[in-house]
Amino acid sequence: MAKKESNFLNMVFTLFIVTALAATALGFVYELTKEPIAAAKLKAKLEAVSLVVPEFDNNPSDEMYTIPSDLGDLECYPARMGDELIGTAISTITKMGFSGKIIVMVGLSPDGTIIQSAALDHLETPGLGTKMTQPKFKDQYIDKNPGKENIKVTKDGGIIDAITASTITSRAYSDAIQRAYDAYMKGGQK
Repeated sequence: MAKKESNFLNMVFTLFIVTALAATALGFVYELTKEPIAAAKLKAKLEAVSLVVPEFDNNPSDEMYTIPSDLGDLECYPARMGDELIGTAISTITKMGFSGKIIVMVGLSPDGTIIQSAALDHLETPGLGTKMTQPKFKDQYIDKNPGKENIKVTKDGGIIDAITASTITSRAYSDAIQRAYDAYMKGGQK
C-alpha cells in the first residue's frame, strides 16, 4: 500500500475528523451526566434548606419562588408547619469573596431574624476562607436581625468577628446574608 503524501489538505482533514469525534464524545458525555448532576445539586440545596430552618412538614421545593437581585434571582424555599410560615431558606450569592463567587443558604424567620446559614458553593482558600463553614464563624449570625443589627465585620463597624487572615471572605459572607435579608424584606415574603 502506498504511503499518503503529507500535505496541508490531508492535515486539515485529519484534524477536522479528530475534532468532530472529540466534540461528539464530549456532547454525549455532557447529555449523559446533565440530569444526575442537576439532581445532585437539587438534593444538596434541599439538605441545606433543612439545615437553616426549623423542622417543617411541607415540601419547600414545591413552593420555591424567586426574588430578583442585582446578581441574579435568589431562590426562596418557604418552610411551613401546617399553614404557618416558620421560616424561609434563601439561596443567596455574593461576588465579593477572595476567590470570587460565594453561594450561601440563609434561613430567615418571617420577621427577618437569621435562623442559620450554610455555605453552598465557594472557591475560597482551603484552611483560611473555608473556615466560614465552621460553627465558630457562621453561628455568630444566629438570632441576629440585619434590619436592627449591623452584621458587617468589626473592622467595618459591625458585630461579626472576622475569620483570622480571611477578612475578605468574612465580609463576603456577611454581604450574602445582607443581600438575602434586603431582598426578602422588600417584598420577597410569601
